[in-house]
Amino acid sequence: MKRSVLTLCLVILPTFAFAEIWGSWTLIPHKSTEIDLFNALQIDIQNNTDGIRWIRTWGRGRSVADTVTLPLNGRPIESAITHRAFASNVFMGLSLPVGEMRSFSGEWIVPQKTIRIHERLPVQASQGEQMIEIEHRLNLAENGETLSYELERSTRKSNPLRFVCKRTGTAEAFVMELEDDWRVDGKLDHQAFLIGLQGLANANGANLYFLFPESWDFNYTPAVYDFYRQDRFYNFRKLTSLAQALKTFRDKVKGYVVWDKEVRTSLIVAFTIAGLEKAVIVSEEMIPLVRAAGLEPVENLVGRFTGMSDVKIYQWAYDRYWQRCNKTLLIWMGGEHGNIMKPGIADWGIRQGAFFQDLSTRPEDGEEYALSCRLLGELEPMSMIMGWHSYKKDKERDHVRLTSSYGHRVKGLHTLPNTSFSAQVPMTPGFEFKNQHRADWNKAQKPQKKVYLTCVQTDGVGLGAWTKPGRGEIPYAWCLGLNDLWLGPAMLEFFYRQATPNDYFIGGTTPGYMYPKMIPDSLRPDLMGMAQSMLDSLDLCITQTMDYSEGATVEGNTELTEQVIDAFYTYLPKIRGFCNGYAPAYTFAVRNKIPVVSYDYYLSPSRPIDDAVADLIELAEINSARPYFLLAHIRQWSDIRRVKTILDHLPEQFEIVPLDVFMQMAGEQPTFQERMLVR
Repeated sequence: MKRSVLTLCLVILPTFAFAEIWGSWTLIPHKSTEIDLFNALQIDIQNNTDGIRWIRTWGRGRSVADTVTLPLNGRPIESAITHRAFASNVFMGLSLPVGEMRSFSGEWIVPQKTIRIHERLPVQASQGEQMIEIEHRLNLAENGETLSYELERSTRKSNPLRFVCKRTGTAEAFVMELEDDWRVDGKLDHQAFLIGLQGLANANGANLYFLFPESWDFNYTPAVYDFYRQDRFYNFRKLTSLAQALKTFRDKVKGYVVWDKEVRTSLIVAFTIAGLEKAVIVSEEMIPLVRAAGLEPVENLVGRFTGMSDVKIYQWAYDRYWQRCNKTLLIWMGGEHGNIMKPGIADWGIRQGAFFQDLSTRPEDGEEYALSCRLLGELEPMSMIMGWHSYKKDKERDHVRLTSSYGHRVKGLHTLPNTSFSAQVPMTPGFEFKNQHRADWNKAQKPQKKVYLTCVQTDGVGLGAWTKPGRGEIPYAWCLGLNDLWLGPAMLEFFYRQATPNDYFIGGTTPGYMYPKMIPDSLRPDLMGMAQSMLDSLDLCITQTMDYSEGATVEGNTELTEQVIDAFYTYLPKIRGFCNGYAPAYTFAVRNKIPVVSYDYYLSPSRPIDDAVADLIELAEINSARPYFLLAHIRQWSDIRRVKTILDHLPEQFEIVPLDVFMQMAGEQPTFQERMLVR
């Protein structure tokens, strides 16, 4: 298992395989001067003895090609004009005199990287033939990914033409907008068809991306789409219908599976079948669509599960398909229930050939619980559990408690979008993750007699406040999913590039959502060692954990044991501070000036501003020793403008500080009492 995780991480490392200018380059339209009529440009640069063979093809299909072979030693050559089109600006009243000669001379500015070409060209205008001079400059970007092509004409006094190209055949994809209807009796069948098709379309590359509706839990899909276009140089073509999407990716599909709208669970089973059989998922009403594409059925679930319980249905699926399924990934297709299903993660499960279900993880639910345990027990150690528990059947704490007890790593939610696409988009070559550190760990930071408050959002940067107003106005910490290092490396780059000096990233004590008290002792060193490696790669030195394995948020025992605290310090040796809890969690410790600090305040999104201000002031009154270190957890639906409004109403004794500075001072002069769970 360690070897497979390492392999996944290696695919994101930067590569400079194309370090020279040679090859074929295709226009990135949204980064380039508009090309009238043709709307496309391909540049081929071929090594030719002491020079180059330079081919420019303007347009696709309806196109004009211009080929020139010239040395790069400054010696001029002549080349005949073969087409009258003034291809870069066909809507200007200029044409070229076919058969007449033009002259070129070229030279290397930077060997294998930058070429300058001078051209003297006759053009025919309404007042007769004129001679113009053009300087062409072809420059390979430092990272080897793009080529800039600039044309400066002697007759053009402003706005020289500038085109940016990427290597032909790379970063080409399709995009489609999803409707906001996830009802079984609405358009869920259309959504399931498309998300399932996405998993097949992205089997061997990032080919299909979805823009999810504004109400979607992960509200970043439009922003990440823009990042892929602007920074990762993707050209997206838009799809607008089910038939068009199926036609585009028909070669990826081997058949279809029909689910039963009268038995919601049949759709979850259909996701498993789709991944194994490379099938699209349809309702009965959609069968004509897939038959028109020449597809044959691989399974029809209509009527098969009528009157059966979920556990009997999943047992049938287990008996029939489990042996062929991925044993390092299990999908919990839970979340909403009844007439709603939001299967955002289904594309990834289908691509990976995973088993789908939404079984209960409550021991009281007998047969379902037993089958959950059987599935978890038959996975490889430290496997990924993706999706989310069913809101109808059990609690988050039941789900994570059980999965942690087997040493498996949870990555939520069921609404996580475009994973099959994002997992295959590499980072920019040469990009390094650099956090916004403010603490100087080599220099003691002596706190004053103040209340030091810092804010942390632990529900991931993709939910809630990242794209809302106010980010960057106050110090604010964001918890990253460590597994995104291989599940979405370019998406992590997106967040790091957008981060302001006030945005500080933290990670987890384990490579996934796990309850530390439940982790088997035999797996703890490997899991935390894996986490430390990921933390190093992401330049993170503060971590976050929580443990609801022994009850609910308030009523349960959320404290950490000394054994767990020992493990933190032993297996995460580079960490400078540990945050604990979700709501207040009551565990505190410090060793070698590295603190474990639990949240003293949880800001719910519904708490009135005046009440929140009064809460914080009262906490400072009760904790009267100074300095007082007040760690606040912010629920993701509170945007930062609202948080800042609360903080602006606090008295002068409060100081808002970055999380790493907070941890450094808390380690230097802890005023909290050490407190751990004693067994």
